[in-house]
Amino acid sequence: MEKQIHLEGIDPLEFYGVNNAKIDLIKSFFPKINIVARGNTLFIQGEETEIKKFEKIFALILDHYYQFNVMTTEIISQILVNDIEAIENGFPENNGILLYGNNGKPIRARTPNQRILVDESKKNDLLFAVGPAGTGKTYTAIALAVKALKNRVIRRIILSRPAVEAGERLGFLPGDLKEKIDPYLQPLYDALMDMIPAKKLEEFMKDGTIQIAPLAFMRGRTLSDAFVILDEAQNTTLNQIKMFLTRMGPNAKFIITGDITQIDLPSRSQSGLVHAMKILDGIDTISIIEFNKKDIVRHKLVRDIVDAYEKHSINKQKSEEKS
Repeated sequence: MEKQIHLEGIDPLEFYGVNNAKIDLIKSFFPKINIVARGNTLFIQGEETEIKKFEKIFALILDHYYQFNVMTTEIISQILVNDIEAIENGFPENNGILLYGNNGKPIRARTPNQRILVDESKKNDLLFAVGPAGTGKTYTAIALAVKALKNRVIRRIILSRPAVEAGERLGFLPGDLKEKIDPYLQPLYDALMDMIPAKKLEEFMKDGTIQIAPLAFMRGRTLSDAFVILDEAQNTTLNQIKMFLTRMGPNAKFIITGDITQIDLPSRSQSGLVHAMKILDGIDTISIIEFNKKDIVRHKLVRDIVDAYEKHSINKQKSEEKS
């Protein structure tokens, strides 16, 4: 089968990249078809199914370019990696794009459980997203919050964490309260900075549209017209999680994230996250999404590290049972 794609209103030199670096990157993902670029036209030869898959992916690349007038090799790689996988697994062609972040970076639900989190957030106002590090639980939740803010579904975003750290407590850190908590809350800032221009984010922080604070600051408040995310919830106590859950006001959506294998509470304390999931499980309007190592989207070694620790824990438990 042969096909031609005409690139209208595009400068081929800019779109193909220096020494054809960008178009060569695209070609590398489709080894089963022959792609030749001549001026504003792409000539494609190959099997019909492969060409159709290429057309779907290339349409996304073109849409992004027309919308943002920018197309870097990094953005091309993200679109190619994520959307080829999505199409092969039968997911929608936009592969769960939630919004476009800074520099036109597409931010999306990239794994099956991330997509479930997105789908469940449309149905329910209270969600638990639990699983190991690197699975994108918090990042996806924050993307949903930013999308809701941009679409004016809510008026503010509130992000929180319990003030407990492994091996270190806030009281021993130097500086005033803000200087103490900022490093601990940095992962939340990092996600926001991916999605909102720095100047706009600063404005949101100043006028209270976006609030980031330790969990203790939630006491006594009613959180309405807000998208509220509690991160690292495995380190909440029973009273803290109950206090947080009962802050929910009208037109509020709550997402609680955590990793029950990373509890930093004293051994005598019971994790509020574990307890809450047990007693709230079965309520139809509450969603519990369990992420696993297949959802890990950081460096590929992170998945191997999590796997190694899981095996070690299982072997240790078996050894203790024998003895």
